[in-house]
Amino acid sequence: MGKIVLEKNKLVFQRRDELVVIEAYGKNCLRCRATRNAKVSEENWTLLPPAETDACTVTGDERFATIVNGDIKATIEAGFPWYGGVICFYRKDKLILRTKCEGDYVNKYVHAEGNHYATKVIFEANPGEHFYGLGQETEDAFDRKGSTCELVHYNTKSTLPFLYSSLGYGFFWNNPSPGRCETTRNHTMWCSDSTYQADYLVFVGDTPADVMKTYADLTGYAPQFPQWAAGFWQCKLRYESQEELLAVAREYKRRGIPIEAIVIDYFHWTEQGEWKFDPKYWPDPAAMCKELKEMGIRPIVSIWPTTNPNSENYEEMNERNMLVRTENGQFGTFNFYGQQTFIDPMNPETRKFVWDKIKKHYYDCGIHDFWLDEAEPEVHPQQFGHLHFYLGNGAQTALLYPYYYVQMVYDGLREEGEEEIISLTRAAYPGSQRFGAAVWNGDIMSDWTALRQSVTSGLSMGMCGIPWWNSDIGGFHAGDTESEEFRELLVRWFQFGLFSPIMRLHGSRRRTANQPEPNPGIIERSGGPNEIWCFGDENYERIKKLIETREKLRPYIMKYMDVASKTGSPIMRPMFYDFYEDERCYTLEDQYMFGEDILFAPIMAKGQVEREVYLPAGSWVCVIDGKRYTGAQTVTIHADIDHYVAFVKEGSEALEMLV
Repeated sequence: MGKIVLEKNKLVFQRRDELVVIEAYGKNCLRCRATRNAKVSEENWTLLPPAETDACTVTGDERFATIVNGDIKATIEAGFPWYGGVICFYRKDKLILRTKCEGDYVNKYVHAEGNHYATKVIFEANPGEHFYGLGQETEDAFDRKGSTCELVHYNTKSTLPFLYSSLGYGFFWNNPSPGRCETTRNHTMWCSDSTYQADYLVFVGDTPADVMKTYADLTGYAPQFPQWAAGFWQCKLRYESQEELLAVAREYKRRGIPIEAIVIDYFHWTEQGEWKFDPKYWPDPAAMCKELKEMGIRPIVSIWPTTNPNSENYEEMNERNMLVRTENGQFGTFNFYGQQTFIDPMNPETRKFVWDKIKKHYYDCGIHDFWLDEAEPEVHPQQFGHLHFYLGNGAQTALLYPYYYVQMVYDGLREEGEEEIISLTRAAYPGSQRFGAAVWNGDIMSDWTALRQSVTSGLSMGMCGIPWWNSDIGGFHAGDTESEEFRELLVRWFQFGLFSPIMRLHGSRRRTANQPEPNPGIIERSGGPNEIWCFGDENYERIKKLIETREKLRPYIMKYMDVASKTGSPIMRPMFYDFYEDERCYTLEDQYMFGEDILFAPIMAKGQVEREVYLPAGSWVCVIDGKRYTGAQTVTIHADIDHYVAFVKEGSEALEMLV
């Protein structure tokens, strides 16, 4: 039947084939670990130790016990053999979570290998509950209630196993194993493919901001956001040479268009896994960086974690186990211009080795900011149990890859004395934010669906502790710069980019009929033109104005980026974040707050010039015509292609920045 033991700040429940430990962990937070092994593991993964814990009380006996830590309480009952170990979590004495027995034990374990098990933890469903989080993917599901989510990374999908509940609690599944989360009508279930133990934290707060601050206490805060990064970033697939890149930068400056960064994308290198410029097309990177700096433009270079036997570094890295290995088979895990494998940044030796190459060939030339592509990593097929990392088999650790990948660059830059660090990265894991990860949602399509899904992706990432987020303005795949529909889409996406944490133009555009052929010997040719003067004269003026508005908005953006670094509250936030007492706000997925004062309602359909907007309580000013509206109502706003739908709280200085 099992027995409960009361200890200082913790409850321990043990029975045949299971050990459960519930303990206080920081303010208003409880951590639960459950395993089929004889003892729990002390491995924290990316979880930080608690700075301090509320006054904790433990009461009860061996049959039923209670632990209280601030505003959160949990009870556990020994029960009968199959139903023992039921845990109930309470927020200020209101039940918010209860483990559920479906068939046999509450927690289920199926042996995987060694002392690791495929593990499930199941909770009762709460009617009317809303869930937000779980990272980003190309789907229309900001409210995760009624859905399932595979806990994996791949291009366009980045999993962060955290949920915020409308009942006022956060839930962090502290297992870097691939798995699944179901937030369906009959239960909420978290599954790990292979883990030593189930490990999760539940924490409560009076407001969403309170809960997100606790989450940041547990996983880390974003550092100070660089001032330059709040401006406009120019990017395309891809600039083939040093001279082409400089010509574009010079043209931006000649036209007087505010620009802060320009990106040197992939295949500027000699070989994958060498992390240096091809001198044939990039003969003098130091001179290039010097000229860009004189223009006030920061160069950003894309690095990939791929390598193969043609790389001058491959043999040494292979012999020193600095690469992701396979449990059975050869090195290849990604076929892209030959079979590639990936560096293993979970290995501290790998991080130092690769950073030394980056420093020598990029940093010392003047490039201090990086684009970390392929950060998932992109393996094919996705058989994580076939991969072997420094920290263990991929079925147990694969989700950690982007965390250590961005840490590699962050630690290297810190060693060089850099203080404002930002790295554009295609995937993240809880804790990535503390290494300056600026996540984007991958190689999405250039269509209206992808624009709509980018809005929900950005909001979801904000509710997962990732305040630095962006999408490719215009989408990535197959944009036709000569198409009127794409040109309309691009302007609407730029309007969204204006109210995104980072405003960055990118994409693999279709090549045009009069476009010059690639340079001889180029492996990966460029896409079509992607500078703001390439989409028609009318669009040029519209986009230029949006970039100029972004410049005026930068003090406001920096204010809320500082808030994010101090409190964990994202600048791009769902309506319920500030208006948590308004039930309607929990159902809104196509409008959001940008900081506390700006409400943005993007237009995301071809030919659309009107849309409804829900205004919460308060007094609001429409930026289109300056008209004032009283809140707690839905209004219909007309916005042709020259306008965007945004409201500002009356009296806010942000209004002057937008008109």
